[in-house]
Amino acid sequence: MDLHSGYPYSLIRHGLPFNYPKLENDLRASVVVIGGGISGALMAHALVREGITCVVLDARTVGLGSTSASTSLLQYEIDVPLTELKEKVGVAHAERAYAACARSIDKLEKITKRVNAPYFERKHSLYLASFKKDLPKLEAEYKARKAMGLDVMFWDPGMLKDLLGLDAPAAIYSRTAAQTDAYSLTHALHQYNLEKGAAVYDRTLVQDISFPKNGVRLTTEEGHTVLADHLVIATGYETLQYLPAGIVDLHATYAVASEHHEKGPLWYEDCLIWEMKDPYLYLRTTPEHRIIVGGRDEKFYNPTKRDKLLPAKARQLQQDFSKHFPHIPFKPEFKWTGTFGSTQDGLPYIGTYAKMPHTFFALGFGGNGITFSQIAAEIVCDQIRGKQHPDADVFSFARYKG
Repeated sequence: MDLHSGYPYSLIRHGLPFNYPKLENDLRASVVVIGGGISGALMAHALVREGITCVVLDARTVGLGSTSASTSLLQYEIDVPLTELKEKVGVAHAERAYAACARSIDKLEKITKRVNAPYFERKHSLYLASFKKDLPKLEAEYKARKAMGLDVMFWDPGMLKDLLGLDAPAAIYSRTAAQTDAYSLTHALHQYNLEKGAAVYDRTLVQDISFPKNGVRLTTEEGHTVLADHLVIATGYETLQYLPAGIVDLHATYAVASEHHEKGPLWYEDCLIWEMKDPYLYLRTTPEHRIIVGGRDEKFYNPTKRDKLLPAKARQLQQDFSKHFPHIPFKPEFKWTGTFGSTQDGLPYIGTYAKMPHTFFALGFGGNGITFSQIAAEIVCDQIRGKQHPDADVFSFARYKG
């Protein structure tokens, strides 16, 4: 699948920092991870930290799928608000999902330091109401988050005007958020993992998967065989070929990065901003004081239709920003579009799937795929080791109703 087009800022900023070989022989491994983007890199990292040898295979050059198009916000919020998620999956599972996402930000910070990734920055975030009619939902969401112990404040119109210059009904201000660069983090993870005994091969398409007794056999496009005890599929939105129809809905999302400003912050703390309208809008800054605006999602039909909308969507995103911050110049320099998936309840699918033995899925579906990918790496690593992760049931395939 053609997962993105345009000029993703991370790819322009970092280029191709490392090269990885193409698989040109047969292999035997304990675990094979299909997918070399951020999900696969975090998965391999969790494995090597436990002393489990693994091989990562990617059909593309590493990082050139959805990872390079990521805008790399790290928030505990998922696409479905906590109040709505409670109705979908129950109070206990909803709160555990939000708590797991919050914990994952701390864990990702430690990981980025360990692998010497070039960028990770703690941030505060603002969940912004768009219209007065949103106030009852926002107040209920604030109370639900506060009740489960999340560090949040409720901001009224006066605070928003005084601190950010925003004309908005209200917002939830959270001290638990961060931002990174998924593309450069992916490469840093792979370099660390290689030093710990992992192997990474890109431009290596897995064409066939079969399940001999007590293992998995992969056959590549060029006829090489990889035998493994376990398989982890971390191919993100290209995983649909292995899963039942309807389990994931695909969407096209759009983003634009401005020219850099001479200095910051550009608004209060340069906090992350996530507007609760549907489709949602989000804002962040970069270390070079660029502004990234994303959203304006559409249902995904095909890459051609998605790409045709890019110029108009970029203009709309620029207008969205200028509506909120008319005093801040915004001159677009890079724009891009990508494909992402959403589920019925907003949660990813992680773990085993009955129709594929010896196989685990690490799928970071949703608006905050990086935090989901970290959760997936922990859960699947425990399952491969024969341990039961305490949150495995929250994200398992057992909840899929068809």
